[in-house]
Amino acid sequence: MKKNIIFLVLCLICFCIFFCISNTKNNDIRTVIKFSSWGSKSETDIIKSFIGKFEEINPDIKIDFIHIPQNYFQKIQLLFASGLEPDVVFINNQNIQMYINAGLLEDLTQYFNNIEEEFYEEALNCFKKEGKIYALPRDISNLVIYYNKDIFKQKNVKMPSKIKNIFELRELAKKVSDTKNFGINFEENPIFWLYYLSSNGGGIISDDIKKIIIDKPESIEALNLYSDMINKDRTIPSKAQVGSMTSAQMFINGKLAMYLSGRWMSPKFRKTINFDWDITEFPAANKVYIDASGWAVAKKSKHKKEAVEFIKFLSSKEAETEFAKEGLIVPANKKSILQESNEKPRSYIVFKTMLKNSKPTPVNENYAAIINIVKEKTENIFNGTKNANDAFNDETIKQMEELLK
Repeated sequence: MKKNIIFLVLCLICFCIFFCISNTKNNDIRTVIKFSSWGSKSETDIIKSFIGKFEEINPDIKIDFIHIPQNYFQKIQLLFASGLEPDVVFINNQNIQMYINAGLLEDLTQYFNNIEEEFYEEALNCFKKEGKIYALPRDISNLVIYYNKDIFKQKNVKMPSKIKNIFELRELAKKVSDTKNFGINFEENPIFWLYYLSSNGGGIISDDIKKIIIDKPESIEALNLYSDMINKDRTIPSKAQVGSMTSAQMFINGKLAMYLSGRWMSPKFRKTINFDWDITEFPAANKVYIDASGWAVAKKSKHKKEAVEFIKFLSSKEAETEFAKEGLIVPANKKSILQESNEKPRSYIVFKTMLKNSKPTPVNENYAAIINIVKEKTENIFNGTKNANDAFNDETIKQMEELLK
């Protein structure tokens, strides 16, 4: 505990020093907009390119780019707490609620007319509260099923044009599994197995963020199905069977017939996979969850007008198309180009068609703490030592509901 406090204090001191040096050295008469983001080198290269273009169009504005590759939200929280927050903050829907509730972000609704015509409604909903929009979306994170077409061919199994539900997915996984490969990947991270719950009409938190619903019959049924696929069917590898490998490595090596993940895996698969592959929709008998990332403006920014112009620029058709070209994101701007038609996956349009049957992941400011409880309880479910009903008893639900309040 003491080490964590010391670490946070040191981080804050370092950031304060950085900002003070930045401010004292700046003799530029231009309006300076401080802008923070995480991101890989390919992402930050695109960001820097568009910063240059924006400054060229707006010679009276300078963008001070702050790249924070690790512990991003920890450090951003420290900056807000110390009054050194950037004017523009790259943020995601799983973290934004805390900042909205604390009154730290600007309501962007007043700056836009007919914003729904430019961005997918599903992406905008990820950043809304009480009808107000607090970030312009850059991308949408939804999950699809990547599948090894060669394994399906060898098994003489045809991938359905649409898998109806998680029960049909379970049967499909049985058909394409054998002693050499598993049907579909195992993941401890709730982002992945939550798709099974939401498709079955369940989840962790209700859509109105008022109730814990992981003990709902639909949620329990989906959790037990996931456990049965691991422990009875043997179509999902156990944590021990995955070992030191990642699920992505297992798919690349032909050890998985299907792999549930996002678009960010496409660039890697294009370079490393030696078999034929494509994608299909995860079965959505009910709406499945999506997440999003976008650009927010700090409430206390002294240059809100310029900051808003900058995030408009970053969210433009041209900018989001450039991000999408890397194959890492599904752009939230409706007019952006998702992918060149000659690249894999051939069925890339699935990333867009899935949006029609999706909804934002319900989160509150204590979401991380709720997820920690969930992870602890699901470990016993997935290793087969507990039924989901027993894992999420009344005491556990009460503990989670306290965090929901």
